[in-house]
Amino acid sequence: MTTEAPDTGKQSRLWTLPVLRAFAPPVIETPEEACDSTEVVPWQLPGAQLRTNRGRANRGFYAPRLPGAPTTTRQAEVLNSAVIGAPTGTSGIVIGRDVLSRTMIAHDPVTAYNAVPRIVSSPNVVVMGDVGGGKSSLTKTTYVIRPLVLAKRRAVVFDKKDQNGEGEYSGIARRFGAEPIRFSTDGTGTRLNLLDPTITRADGVAGQVRLLNVIARLARDGKELSEWEQEALRAALVRTVADYEDKSRTPVLGDVLPNLSRVADLTDYGSMSAKQLDDLEHAGLSVRFALNGLLHDYAGLLDGETSPDVDLRGKLTSFDISQLPEDGPAVPAVMAIGHMWLLGRLRSDRGWATNCIYEEGWHIAAGPSAALARSNQKLSRGLALSNVFVFHKGSDIPPNSPGLAMVQEAQTVHVYRQSRPEDALWCQRTFGFAPETAPQIEKLGDGFHFFKYGSHPETLMQHVRSPWEKQITDTDEAFLAAGRRDG
Repeated sequence: MTTEAPDTGKQSRLWTLPVLRAFAPPVIETPEEACDSTEVVPWQLPGAQLRTNRGRANRGFYAPRLPGAPTTTRQAEVLNSAVIGAPTGTSGIVIGRDVLSRTMIAHDPVTAYNAVPRIVSSPNVVVMGDVGGGKSSLTKTTYVIRPLVLAKRRAVVFDKKDQNGEGEYSGIARRFGAEPIRFSTDGTGTRLNLLDPTITRADGVAGQVRLLNVIARLARDGKELSEWEQEALRAALVRTVADYEDKSRTPVLGDVLPNLSRVADLTDYGSMSAKQLDDLEHAGLSVRFALNGLLHDYAGLLDGETSPDVDLRGKLTSFDISQLPEDGPAVPAVMAIGHMWLLGRLRSDRGWATNCIYEEGWHIAAGPSAALARSNQKLSRGLALSNVFVFHKGSDIPPNSPGLAMVQEAQTVHVYRQSRPEDALWCQRTFGFAPETAPQIEKLGDGFHFFKYGSHPETLMQHVRSPWEKQITDTDEAFLAAGRRDG
């Protein structure tokens, strides 16, 4: 009986002979033998093989030797490309570029409001910043010039800033083939009629009563009307409108004044006592005196029928109010009347999306006009109207006012440099910016601002203009001209 040798896995020397070598079976290596070979296996060297030749490393054979920089995980987040993706899509109007990702930023409140699902719940816009930061250039290009190249888009501007004796938008309006509508207090400008039928189309007689209430408050330096005064004003307006139903002429504010003195004669108040009728008559006289003073101080502005040149002619309409006095009721009165007139005009001209720009927006957001403008926000959305309010600082708006609520409801915000810490902090808190943005707002350079829309976080961006846009949106023309003369 023979005993077989155990199979150790090693090949017999017989197979090494020259002829038999070609027919030799393969040799099976054990894991121990594999570990002894020069092949790098996973269980032998975890990780990359070290570079053991220091001389070759010094001569640059492996990689360039660069000194490392200390960092933290917070700073290293910027290396993740998913974090610095484009903050907006490509729909809308190009505004500029994101400072972090260097990608394009495009946004349009009308497009975002019409998106499915909606990107913003309100088409209103707020632009805020110190003088010289670049907010005027942004407003002109992003909300006036660029949208006008689109179909069924137009812009209406209440132009307050003076530039060479006229509003700063006058040149842009002429480039689009429209002459600015000029207002002045010397009788040579345009007139607006508070009782214009176009205003009645906006919100009926009730809207006209609210407008007249606002004008009366403006005439009394913002003092609210009592219940008796409001009733006297409403009754006088209703009586005036009824008196002119069968006449060819449209009633004007001057036609309301006599009826304010005859409110007690109306049959609606026949059941009132003599004292109550006397109180009502005194209330009507109080309002009449205030409105009479307004017509006297601003003759040629509110004392007649609406001028024929007040119309939505073309794609750009500019209400030039730059020559009206800064103090007093003239500017907010024209803005309030123009706002109501625009709403009524849009009712009969549907199918267009309109950007309405309020330069020096605190005139309509900080006084009696604020409640009127905010009450019409729902109507504005139904008429495809996007209101763009331009402010210098948030402290222009009284706290807990309808104007502040209107600003907070805006879903598109541009915040330029605010040099004072309290103004920068106001913007950060009001618009829900990250806490660390407040000190950054104080140091923003010209043309840079924080942009936020809808529920998206704020983005530091740079507004970009073409050479042609720079030429027609320049607001330092007077200083540049003086510099050329000095040179």
